[in-house]
Amino acid sequence: MFFKGSRYEKVPEAVYVDASGRAIRYKTTRFIAHPVALAGHRVVQGERLDHIAWQHFRDAERFWRICDANRALWPDDLLEVAAVLRIPASED
Repeated sequence: MFFKGSRYEKVPEAVYVDASGRAIRYKTTRFIAHPVALAGHRVVQGERLDHIAWQHFRDAERFWRICDANRALWPDDLLEVAAVLRIPASED
């Protein structure tokens, strides 16, 4: 259901059976561990989180790893000029 490398790839699935007997599959809650920062990155004017992810991981779709490491729900919340972002490993 989710692509390889997705933040939801390893989240367990569960099944809810409604009153009519229909089984509905869903992902359980994704709990975020505190990843260890391996590096820091100072944000400059005009940067985007996918570009920062590409620079550090060579995979722009791993921007969510940076969000998790910095406890941010919205990528744009991390793009304050001169902020220092925690950069974790690209994989757990």
